Amino acid sequence: MSEARPADLWSAPFVAVLVATVLAFGGYALLLPVVPVHAAAGGASPAAAGATTGVFMAATVAAQLTVPAVLRRTGPRAALVAGALALGAPAVLLAATSALGVLIAVAVVRGIGFGLVTVTGAALVADLAPPSRRGRAVGLYGVAVGLPQLVLLSGGVWAYEVLDPTVVLLAGAAMPLVSALCCARLPTTRAAPRDRSGGLPVAVAVPPWTAMVVSAAAAGGVITVLPLWAPDGSPTGLAGGTATAAIALAVLTAGQLAGRGIAGELADRRGARVRTPALTLVGLAVAALGALVVALGGTTVAVAVLAGAALVGAGFGAVQSDTLLALFARAGPTRSGAASTWWNTAYDAGTGLGAAALSAVLGASGGSAAFLVAVAACLLVVPVVLRSRGAPGAAERRSPSVD
Repeated sequence: MSEARPADLWSAPFVAVLVATVLAFGGYALLLPVVPVHAAAGGASPAAAGATTGVFMAATVAAQLTVPAVLRRTGPRAALVAGALALGAPAVLLAATSALGVLIAVAVVRGIGFGLVTVTGAALVADLAPPSRRGRAVGLYGVAVGLPQLVLLSGGVWAYEVLDPTVVLLAGAAMPLVSALCCARLPTTRAAPRDRSGGLPVAVAVPPWTAMVVSAAAAGGVITVLPLWAPDGSPTGLAGGTATAAIALAVLTAGQLAGRGIAGELADRRGARVRTPALTLVGLAVAALGALVVALGGTTVAVAVLAGAALVGAGFGAVQSDTLLALFARAGPTRSGAASTWWNTAYDAGTGLGAAALSAVLGASGGSAAFLVAVAACLLVVPVVLRSRGAPGAAERRSPSVD
């Protein structure tokens, strides 16, 4: 059975993807900081509680590598429904117990589900959007991903501590389950048989992938270091306390939303076939400038922390949209799943690496040094990005129907 790709950006399937994304990422964002707190409340050590997040992200990246094959076998609707169910259903167990073994097992299953959701959602955005509006589509997808995180990453722990923990945990389970119900309008089509063994060549993917890894590492490191940095090096907060850190993280997330949306619009205005890395370079420069502002301002200047966080977020958001568009352009119309896999693994692996690396620098040399490392990383990747040029000519051609 073949289904034609809609000519209008605001088609029912595209809207369904956005709604499903908001709900699935809502469950992810709500529980990401809450599960370690729940584990600690059950008696787990800080290291063991943090391991729940590490296991979740490791399972996510492992699952993301399999999604192109899953899409070829099952189609996008089934893959997204399976991911949403795996992300939500096991979380019901969290309301019943805080036993570490159960939490680790739940993290594995939920991580697999999240891997399916992230890659499939991004691939569907490329498949459903007209080429001339793909930049806007990617920007809107970024907003759908970021809005739940803006509200729930910071609000989840507060709700867990102030409201009924059971309600919060069940809400985190319910949102992905509801997102599965939104997938009825999604296409069931599968990739063309000629592309069953096709992947995205490493040489083609490396420049945008590297830029994404580095910018994600810089942002992930900043997000991790900000709440830990204090003038005397002790983990007691920064620039007037934890309130400034919390506001800075919210500002950074808002900057990401703005950066992704603006970069998507600019990409469309530049033309669907223009694939020079200008926006990626601008994004890296803005993120580097933001990290530098925080490093020079130090922990005693709250305005520097907030301004720097905003710039890091905006730069990271721009890189997110532009690198995703670049990978889709290089992949062509039949390999959007492979392109999405490259991008999502860069995002998640970069975030984890940056958090670990900059935290280590913080402990060894202080906060300013950690942010200067982020600046250096953004600048050092520029030569790799400059190797990125046009995409294959066929990349922007879309087949009239898929099977």
